[in-house]
Amino acid sequence: MTVQAMTAQEVTKKVFDQEAMFILDVRNTSDFEDWKIEGKSFQYLNIPYFDLLDGVEEILPDIPTDLPLLVVCAKEGSSIMVAEMLSEAGRDAAYLQGGMRAWSEYLQPVKVGDVNGGGELYQFVRIGKGCLSYVLISDGEAAVFDATRMTEVYTEFAKANGASITHVFDTHLHADHISGGRRIAEETGALYWLPPKDATEVTFAYQPLEDADHVQIGHTQVDIHALYSPGHTIGSTSFVIDEKYLLTGDILFVDSIGRPDLAGLAEDWVGDLRESLYQRYRQLSDELVVLPAHFMSFKELNEDGTVWQTLGHLYAHNHGLNIEDEEAFRKLVTENLPPQPNAYQDIRKTNMGKLDPNEEDQREMEIGPNRCAVRE
Repeated sequence: MTVQAMTAQEVTKKVFDQEAMFILDVRNTSDFEDWKIEGKSFQYLNIPYFDLLDGVEEILPDIPTDLPLLVVCAKEGSSIMVAEMLSEAGRDAAYLQGGMRAWSEYLQPVKVGDVNGGGELYQFVRIGKGCLSYVLISDGEAAVFDATRMTEVYTEFAKANGASITHVFDTHLHADHISGGRRIAEETGALYWLPPKDATEVTFAYQPLEDADHVQIGHTQVDIHALYSPGHTIGSTSFVIDEKYLLTGDILFVDSIGRPDLAGLAEDWVGDLRESLYQRYRQLSDELVVLPAHFMSFKELNEDGTVWQTLGHLYAHNHGLNIEDEEAFRKLVTENLPPQPNAYQDIRKTNMGKLDPNEEDQREMEIGPNRCAVRE
């Protein structure tokens, strides 16, 4: 019996639109508890696939009949079989095409706003991983910030918008996901910019990104100003675009602040983190739109699916920006850290060019949620 497939794009739309849905997740309980599809109006039931081999009759009373039903597994095979059993039992059920692997890799572009001279800034929401990347388009040129390894999404988007990618930036050396920056630069001939303090061990050529660097995109004088803001890493660099947008990388998020320990140097970098958040950013306009490189929860999504807030709002409401006592701040940052990201050391080495894992290995390295923020 044929059952309907639901794509990651379709599920993302339900998240953005806050539609109700019931998800039957048939992965192991530990996998489900660590990482699942999140939506404001979603309901869940986790029953491992092996517990359903004898049939689905026992769980039918636990599945509402008035909500769309989606069956989810790691790679889709098990969810197809369970969805077919549900269909045979008289329930309409769809399965997530490509499983959680597809959910992890899907990117949804959403327009953030305009830039001077008619350009546009887009946020690419990696809904299943919590990663945020950006494409700035102006006068036939494009710049990409914090690209994921799914590089064709950016190159095809630029092409569809009549633009050539001329610059690629990473705000820091990422530890939770594999950067696509170098690959995009190789494919397009764009300049690949990296903070030099994060690039001391890289094995490839790059353009050093220094504090106060200004880069022009297109002929409309779109101004990208690099702002050195260490703390998450020693080289972390933010970007002010047109004195309107602030790309913070993993230093500042909507609901939290960055963690300083992914290189094993939390005690050394906590002072840098505080200086960046409490001094460097304090000198900037409260009206800047903060655009982070990650989000922690679907609750941070705005109604249109974007993730942003003004800097002034964050200074008023983000707990991590309102700890006057330095020792209390140090304690928060060093004692409230989530588990390290999966394979983060290998991810860092891959982003340095020291490892060259195949595509399947890269997928496995990135499985799970991002863990770049301090828990409050």
